[in-house]
Amino acid sequence: MTTNSSEQRSNSFHFAWDWPSRFTILLFGATLGLLATSWAYLISISEGRSSIFSKETLNRTNAFVNELLGVRSDSWSHANWSELVGLASDTIAMSVIASVMAGTAALAIIPLATRKSSHVSRGVVSRIAFAMARFSFIFTRAVPELLWALIIIFVISPGILAGAVALAIHNFGVIGRLGADTIEDLDDAPITALRSSGASSTQRYFTGVLPLAARQLVTFQLYRWEVIIRTTAVVGFVAASGIGYQLRLDMSLFRYAEVGQLLLAYLVIVWVIDLLSVMVRRSIR
Repeated sequence: MTTNSSEQRSNSFHFAWDWPSRFTILLFGATLGLLATSWAYLISISEGRSSIFSKETLNRTNAFVNELLGVRSDSWSHANWSELVGLASDTIAMSVIASVMAGTAALAIIPLATRKSSHVSRGVVSRIAFAMARFSFIFTRAVPELLWALIIIFVISPGILAGAVALAIHNFGVIGRLGADTIEDLDDAPITALRSSGASSTQRYFTGVLPLAARQLVTFQLYRWEVIIRTTAVVGFVAASGIGYQLRLDMSLFRYAEVGQLLLAYLVIVWVIDLLSVMVRRSIR
């Protein structure tokens, strides 16, 4: 027993200190080489110019950060914060409308985009519907939100609704794809049992499929809401609404103190939304 225990400890010690594979060593060496080459290139192209390591660059960085934080500036006044509340409200409203629109539309199309939902049969019409539903998910999520916003503002006047529609179209494809894949990975046993008992396709979907996938679908929806909140900064550039639009104006006018204020507001909003998402996910476990 003592000899076997000693051998086991020796084997475990040998395993813990086993040398990495040749591929790992090559990958690590290539990474270090690329990192060294990149810095060498940056240093070489900065000769004769304002180097990133120069005192001038350091002073500029310090001045920019101080301006961004509102040092020696009255930009972070009470009046500005009051105005920021309205911009934050528009941003949150845009994200909520987009999340609801995307989630509702995706939930309605998902049954057509998965074979396991039992809505898709072997008929030609069902196969066409399946292909069209899958294509709609691919097409809508392939086009970025900013491009959708550029298209939407030619139909809808710039504002909260235009931004929300652009965000909803893109996230419809993302939520739909994630939801369809989730349903495809479900266990077949409950659905087969319902089919054997004579339940219709609609009954099988609402009593056998949705209850099994509900938690995962809610999780996807909450996650995409967090993503939409962050994306409103980009879409707001075009939709002319919310914090994103004001951020564009302040950056174009070099009002970096106001930019810092807007970034802080975004940070608070994302943090609050993240806390709400965690609370909801915990409540449905």
